[in-house]
Amino acid sequence: MVAWGKPKKGHIMAIDHQVTCIIPDGADADRRIDSIGGASGGGWCIKLDAAIEGIESGKWQFWTSANGKSVWVIVATRNGRKYLKTEDDGLEPNNLLSLPRCR
Repeated sequence: MVAWGKPKKGHIMAIDHQVTCIIPDGADADRRIDSIGGASGGGWCIKLDAAIEGIESGKWQFWTSANGKSVWVIVATRNGRKYLKTEDDGLEPNNLLSLPRCR
C-alpha cells in the first residue's frame, strides 16, 4: 500500500499499483491510452477497459508520479468515452501520456 494515502472513500481496501508506462492507442484521434503498466511484481500491463473496471469496482487504485509528487489515476469521461487521467490533470490526460511506452 502507498504510504502517502488511504483508500478512497467508498473503496474497500483497493490494491494500489504504480503506473510507470503506457501503451498509446495510435488509432484514436483523441489519444486514448490502450494499456497501462508498471514494474511491481515482475512487471504488468493491463488493457484500459480492465483498469477502468478495476477502479470503478474498487478492486484497484492506480497512482503515478507527476512533477515530483504522487497522484491518483482516476476515470473520466469525454465525448461519451471513459478514459484515465490523474487528479492533477486538466481536461487533457498529460501526466499519463508523458510516461514511457511499456515494453
